[in-house]
Amino acid sequence: MSVEEQIKDLVITQLKVEPDKVTLEATIKEDLGADSLDATELIIAIESAFGVSIPDDEALQILTFGDLVRCIEQKVKAKPGRVTTAG
Repeated sequence: MSVEEQIKDLVITQLKVEPDKVTLEATIKEDLGADSLDATELIIAIESAFGVSIPDDEALQILTFGDLVRCIEQKVKAKPGRVTTAG
């Protein structure tokens, strides 16, 4: 399962939205209906699931599902101990 698919599953579960609403362009607040508490709980769930940390200033810049996916993909790739190849 890709990072995007894992995050989508978390979004569907946390925000109780239909899968077809979760697109890369969907805004977290307007399209997916998250209020600030929902968004905070979603970030916490994602941090826990992926073993990453999202600083508050960075979290405030995540406006769409696509922003969230890109943020987590970057953090997962940069995790200590992860083997990457130049390419």
